[in-house]
Amino acid sequence: MKSFLQTAFYWLNARTWTWLALRIVTSRDIQGVENIPRSGPLIVTSNHFSVGDPPILTGVFPRRIVWMAKQELFDIPIFGLLYYMAGFIPVRRFEGDLRALRRSQDVLRRSMVLGMFPEGTRSGGRLGAGEPGSALVAMRTGSPILPVAIWGTEHARLPRDLFRRTRVSIRYGKPFKLPQGRKVTKAEVASGTAEIMRRIGELLPPRYVDSEDGSQSDHQTAAAEGRS
Repeated sequence: MKSFLQTAFYWLNARTWTWLALRIVTSRDIQGVENIPRSGPLIVTSNHFSVGDPPILTGVFPRRIVWMAKQELFDIPIFGLLYYMAGFIPVRRFEGDLRALRRSQDVLRRSMVLGMFPEGTRSGGRLGAGEPGSALVAMRTGSPILPVAIWGTEHARLPRDLFRRTRVSIRYGKPFKLPQGRKVTKAEVASGTAEIMRRIGELLPPRYVDSEDGSQSDHQTAAAEGRS
């Protein structure tokens, strides 16, 4: 019953009102929708430049997303209650939050979509380093990962931009899986995290992605320019 009420709240409120707001305040360039699996468990992993990223992705994604969000958002009066009612998962960031991990795995076992920002926080306009949570969940559940890139939101400022349209670009990559083993090691999680961030980076224009030496690789440049 609880799950049913959360699903109903999501589609009737979180998704509907977000979609209507986006129609008013943004123009959207979306590519790769054909890569989105229409059923089955899925982990959506995206870069995170702005507070506008989660509602925008919620408003355009064709399936319900159960977002993992920082605990601080759930502590805000009224707004925190809305996060709970939508079925989102609170996470104590940068520590081993086993309860959040179990809840995220349960979402995937029910063949739903789990939304995660691997960077763990807003990076402010450059793709940052990934935290291990996304790779760990993917390896433990065997769920496919959908890499997503979103940009344009880094320029938006509220309340100023409520009165002018912000152009937002979204790219969906092809789903992929990380290798599974009987026991997931720290090295495997680190490798998986690097792979997730690499795939997100390939979807972004070159100006948003630095290689380890501070330059853009030829492969990343060609891939990103082809999608921008």
